[in-house]
Amino acid sequence: MTRSYEFREADLPLFDSDETVASKRGQPSYIRDHRTRLRERFLHGGANAMPDYELLELVLFRAIPRRDVKPLARRLIDTFGDFNAVLSAPSARLENVDGVGPAVVTELKIVEAAAHRLAQSKVLRHHVISSWDSLIQYCHTTMAHRETEQFRIFFLDRKNVLIADEEQGKGTVDHVPVYPREVVKRALELNASALILVHNHPSGDPTPSESDIAMTNQIKMAADALGITIHDHIIVGKSTELSFRSSGLI
Repeated sequence: MTRSYEFREADLPLFDSDETVASKRGQPSYIRDHRTRLRERFLHGGANAMPDYELLELVLFRAIPRRDVKPLARRLIDTFGDFNAVLSAPSARLENVDGVGPAVVTELKIVEAAAHRLAQSKVLRHHVISSWDSLIQYCHTTMAHRETEQFRIFFLDRKNVLIADEEQGKGTVDHVPVYPREVVKRALELNASALILVHNHPSGDPTPSESDIAMTNQIKMAADALGITIHDHIIVGKSTELSFRSSGLI
């Protein structure tokens, strides 16, 4: 028995090269040439050879194979500020931008997840003191561009090796609920000997508030009672961070 199949645009294999997809889907040659030039510039000069909107174009190529994505890339940069902020933007806000659909959101979030995974790999299971710069970079990668506060805890063993990195709470633009008992309870579950507290300030200013200081002291008191050390509390701003330890607040 002979079977016939009807192929649709969505049935094209995702692993085809852009040139193959272009021939199948009728991509205009000027778009194909532009994409080739951008790729060549990236391969020869890396990300530093490209402005944010062109780097974003490279990400958008797979999500939108047949259209010129430069206007959308510029629109996203204008809306959120820079490449990192676009990747970190909430999916709901991204979808409010004209031209952004599920495919675009998916591509952006895949790149964001890859960046987080790569940054985390440089600190997880590593000695914290010897990888401090990587730890700070990881904090900025995962938290600096968030629009709401997030509270994370790095759990360390007796040798100050990072054994776990966990989000403990999400909040609003200027507050995140943190419960000291839950913090130390989780530390005991993981057999952690020390903690590094981290949260972000969406305003961009890492200066601690009175509530930040009070919350840190409450966690420290609960941890001290169980022999758990609080090494530091780091507040992440847009382009800088503040260490409670360095500032004499712990």
